[in-house]
Amino acid sequence: MALTVEAIKQIKVEACAAAYEAADKFFKEELNGVDQLSCGFAWVSIREYNGTRLTGNIREGRMLKAAGISQNWSRTFEIWNPSGYPCQNVDTLEVGARAAAEVFESYGFKASAGSRLD
Repeated sequence: MALTVEAIKQIKVEACAAAYEAADKFFKEELNGVDQLSCGFAWVSIREYNGTRLTGNIREGRMLKAAGISQNWSRTFEIWNPSGYPCQNVDTLEVGARAAAEVFESYGFKASAGSRLD
């Protein structure tokens, strides 16, 4: 697949859908559908594409920006709460972020999940 803005948008949609599905499964099976325990935030960081470090001034980086994926304070591309799951449990949100990272990895990106407690 050629990397285009439209392709990246589709990858993002796929990643967010996988994130929601994984978060929903974890929330229902592990937390019995109750928003409990530690609250926090999760995200997916996207650092490389096919072995090339992503920066905002290279072709791939400009395409990520055009597809709605922003850079954080350290200039790393990231999607904040990719699952969009309506809970505060950090474990649920991190499971979703890991699923999103796996989707990006399957398309040649180097991606990882991150989280922090609130």
